[in-house]
Amino acid sequence: MYGSVSRWRVKEGKQGELEALVAEISAHPYPGSRALTVYHSDGDPREYWVAGVFESREVYTSNSASPETTGNYHRIRDLLESDPEWHDGEVIVSV
Repeated sequence: MYGSVSRWRVKEGKQGELEALVAEISAHPYPGSRALTVYHSDGDPREYWVAGVFESREVYTSNSASPETTGNYHRIRDLLESDPEWHDGEVIVSV
């Protein structure tokens, strides 16, 4: 399995919009998606961490390059202060 962990910082007052958009997008999982977890920071109400897992690196890369993913990324990005901080890698343990 392969995935990504990212840090998002939402624009002031856009938390509700971001959470609604993430719920809308996640209602239709991408092909090969195994898990999606979105954390909302206790210490900073504008900070989120997102962890996504896919069947393989190839499936992850294919989904990342799809027009649907690109469109959804731009919708999310409009609500963020800056580009997300991404950390991609092979999943070693998942229970």
